[in-house]
Amino acid sequence: MRSEHSAERTAAADPLARLEAKTSAYLRSRAARRSKEVLGLTLHYTVLLSLSFVFIYPILYIVSQSFMQVEDITDATVQWIPKALSFEHYRFAFNKMDYWHSFGNSAVSTLLSAAAQIFSCAVVGYGFARYRFPGHSLLLALVLFAFLVPPQTIVIPLFIFFGELHWLNTSMPIIVPGLFAQGLRGALFVLIFMQFFRGLPHQLEEAARIDGAGAYRTYFQIMLPLSGPALLVVFLFSTVWHWNDVFEPNLYYMVQEFYNLPQQLAILDTEGVFRVQQAKMMTGGRTLGSVPTNFNRNMAGALITILPLILLYGFAQRYFIESVERTGIAGD
Repeated sequence: MRSEHSAERTAAADPLARLEAKTSAYLRSRAARRSKEVLGLTLHYTVLLSLSFVFIYPILYIVSQSFMQVEDITDATVQWIPKALSFEHYRFAFNKMDYWHSFGNSAVSTLLSAAAQIFSCAVVGYGFARYRFPGHSLLLALVLFAFLVPPQTIVIPLFIFFGELHWLNTSMPIIVPGLFAQGLRGALFVLIFMQFFRGLPHQLEEAARIDGAGAYRTYFQIMLPLSGPALLVVFLFSTVWHWNDVFEPNLYYMVQEFYNLPQQLAILDTEGVFRVQQAKMMTGGRTLGSVPTNFNRNMAGALITILPLILLYGFAQRYFIESVERTGIAGD
């Protein structure tokens, strides 16, 4: 009888023991998965914060240095936060760079060049993506070749050509090439549009042809409106590159009246170096604060130069990221 009762208790306890064992195993596996998730998230955010620091640190450093007074510059205890905000360097850089006039020069040449490249590169990219014509492969190879050739190798022919057209000291040498899918990074923009249009279904054009739409109507009323993501990507890239470019403006602008903001910033930096050298000559090699003062003025000039781009990207950030994902230039 006792053996029968013990057997019954053992049989009754076995399901409970198995349930406890399963529960314990489940909790251990869940804890292990949770630990892996926490470790993965920690590594993920560590990498993101490290990369963010690499990009944000220069901006924070520029902002900090540009607001410092001479007393803060020479005070070893002041590293990041000045004791009192000073706009002296901004006033100096703003006046010395003739900011609003130079801003207008930069805005006109940049926006017109970006608009010209958007229009022409979209047409050329659509042609390469959707049409097969004699010499298609050869012309595409030439586009790739133009993408690989440094612009510095053709500066002399371009300078002579635009000089014969009497376009020096104007924005025409920078704007007009964009109308022909050339200019700054024009070949890259053609490839971006070509890749985007290749990803659109051919049924769109077939349906348009059935409805009686010709090639031009199909492009302007159907395909071009659908290319909004590519248009935004190209616009932002073209705007940033034209805004920061000093190579072509230095080549075609001979008079300071036509200089853009990056050129004025370079002049500000050059004048600062000259003043430092002059101070060294007058003080027997002792600059005594002139170097930090000029450096902080340059920081203020750099910040007001890139400020329009920061504001532009701040407004268009969400749309830009979505456009990059849909365009496919991120590697998808």
